[in-house]
Amino acid sequence: MRRFGTPPVAGVNYITRPGAYGIIRRGRDLLITHQSAPFFEFQLPGGGIDTGKNASTALHREAYEETGWTIDIERKLGAFVYYTYMPEYDISARKVCHIFLCRAVIQKSEPLESGHTAVWMSPETAATQVFNPGDRAFIRALRL
Repeated sequence: MRRFGTPPVAGVNYITRPGAYGIIRRGRDLLITHQSAPFFEFQLPGGGIDTGKNASTALHREAYEETGWTIDIERKLGAFVYYTYMPEYDISARKVCHIFLCRAVIQKSEPLESGHTAVWMSPETAATQVFNPGDRAFIRALRL
């Protein structure tokens, strides 16, 4: 599996954290979430896959919590590995990020998660503003 970002640091105990993330489109624009804590950054909506759950369930839940939008998952685009420190959990993580192409269906509310704002961007802008290099690579590869 392809790795993005910095390589793992020798001697650090990384906890594997699978997650599902969506490149969510409406027409040509993409739905991105801006997270204000613990860092100010643009991200693909999504998050961790809870034990015993599947990627689709996790992505529907996370996209709704972070954006207020319901989605339709069209297909899986791929996956990558990303090593990082997650201050909100105080762990070093080996994130296994599963990326899906999705369609925005309806906005039912404002984002439910504190510190998140839903933002629409062109793919060109998202490919430069989204923090995670793996997410940026998947956005660039789409050629929407």
